[in-house]
Amino acid sequence: MLCSPPGTRLCGIALAGLALLAGGCGGEAKTAAGDPGGSSPAVKTFHHSLEQAPSSLDPVQAANVYANHVVVNAYDTLYAYKYLARPYQLKPNLADGWPQITPDLLTYRIRLKRGVLFQDDPCFPGGRGRELVAEDVVYSLKRQFDPANRPQGAWFWQGRIVGIDAWKAAGSDYAREIPGLRATDSHTLEIRLVRPYPQLLDTLATGFSAVVPREAVEYYGRELGSHPVGSGPFKVIAYDTARIVFERHRGYRQEPVDLAAEGYDAATQRYTGVERIAGRSPPFVDRLVIDFADSEASRWNSFTKGDEVQLSSLPPEKADEVLASRQPVRLKPEFAAKYQLASGPEAGFVFEAFNFAFPEFGYNADPVRQQRNKALRCAIIKTFDWNARNASWYFGLATVFPGIIVPAVPEFDSQLSRASVTRDVEGARRLLREAGWTPENLPVLVYGQTAGVKQRMFYEQFRAELKQIGWPPEKVVLKQFATFGDISRAWKDNRLPIVAKGWGLDYPDAENTLQLFYGPNGSPGSNDANWRNPEFDRLYEQAAVMLPSPERTALYRRMNQLVIDDCVAITGLARNRIYLWHDNVVAVPDREIVGGYWLKYVDVLPRGQRARPADPGPRA
Repeated sequence: MLCSPPGTRLCGIALAGLALLAGGCGGEAKTAAGDPGGSSPAVKTFHHSLEQAPSSLDPVQAANVYANHVVVNAYDTLYAYKYLARPYQLKPNLADGWPQITPDLLTYRIRLKRGVLFQDDPCFPGGRGRELVAEDVVYSLKRQFDPANRPQGAWFWQGRIVGIDAWKAAGSDYAREIPGLRATDSHTLEIRLVRPYPQLLDTLATGFSAVVPREAVEYYGRELGSHPVGSGPFKVIAYDTARIVFERHRGYRQEPVDLAAEGYDAATQRYTGVERIAGRSPPFVDRLVIDFADSEASRWNSFTKGDEVQLSSLPPEKADEVLASRQPVRLKPEFAAKYQLASGPEAGFVFEAFNFAFPEFGYNADPVRQQRNKALRCAIIKTFDWNARNASWYFGLATVFPGIIVPAVPEFDSQLSRASVTRDVEGARRLLREAGWTPENLPVLVYGQTAGVKQRMFYEQFRAELKQIGWPPEKVVLKQFATFGDISRAWKDNRLPIVAKGWGLDYPDAENTLQLFYGPNGSPGSNDANWRNPEFDRLYEQAAVMLPSPERTALYRRMNQLVIDDCVAITGLARNRIYLWHDNVVAVPDREIVGGYWLKYVDVLPRGQRARPADPGPRA
């Protein structure tokens, strides 16, 4: 899942089984009467913030953490992740249990829960939400293969579900049946695969698979992107570039929380007070308010006021003021008296990929120039200073690692050579010299970032590093974009020669980062590098049908090495996040994997009460 440019994403964290909280304020926010983001003592409100506004709330566009915060709360998915279990574990959500799977692993029959209601909305006759049925799931997945929607999630299922690509090629006629995607009765879905796909159920927990009623699509058209209609725990009542406001879906199904079934670990989670929600049916708040603010300082200021946003990441410049210790991360007593804290590594990474569609840096009709381009890319990688990036922006606590298999997955190789993340200025100069590059013939490198002070400093740091190997500063050009949505479109439209972003795992499997470099996933798909390597693609397709095993891990690691050897990307760094939240919030949420799914479990006590128990146990 696309997160953001690396300077802007607020990724979640997990430490010793503890996932990170993002959020909110108790029910007395000081807003004008009539403001849908306001509240009163009778309206329990959870108020938090994100760095960017989603560019669309339509599930076919749920390609980043900001969109997923909304989509997985306004809509429902067949499966979800257990609220508290770490490592992550799937659970049935809309599905009524686990699927029936044929011995050849090619056919899945999934029963749906009965009585699940879409939210009331004018798109339905009489404004009353109807029951969700299996045909709604079929319709929603078809939408990912309708080019008219400019979908961004088709890569999950293309080439995998029998007939779905042919359906698209024939014109995406919704009246036509897809052989491998059928509702066999009102509450049974059948999916037939071309070949085994071990990650199928994981994909059915993502925002891309959220279930949309056809009535809403036909009623709102493109406005569905700002007016979601789903069966999720919350209904969107106001949305603009500054804020989104939800209210509780009062027709949401009653499912009391079983803490044990959700993976509760008292040793690491009791201090949050999450035991208070045991046996109760979510959602627990009447209203959710999410402000969009790209300024870290403004989010921190709102957090420390005490009556606005109730979660904040810790700005690096505040670390010495707030922390008593960095290893382990511990608050000073005056802050520990007011706030909860957690920290830990993200399930994802930040990296910068070269776009091979640009002949100046990637593929070129002249084979000699193409080899020179590889030397150019390798030299840039050698000059990149990951340690300086870590020290400047991530408290020095991030994990720098080679390649694209991140530390959060079991296939990570801690013994892999670190040459690709070790700065070597002399080696970079030598590569450029041997390949015939000079300051006069070096190409212009356009570096895209969203607007902001921190983003500008990322660029300046990068340009200063390149200057040390002889790259003229005037040939490293900053192109700023007003919003994250704008730069996302630039990536998808192949308008930038280098893509600097963060990627959060859609599911806990190294396949999810390897697919970022699989040839058929080229733009506007997830492969922003537009890299096409026959051996990588062959190995990816071989591994894609395999269950976890040492043999599959060996294939994954070979693919990882191919990316390193061809100097495809500057990678990588897994951030260690530090978050604080107000003491009256009851929650153990998590921005990892599918951001935002935890929001329905949040509860808020009256201001002045503490969520933590008298004997809170260990803290993160």
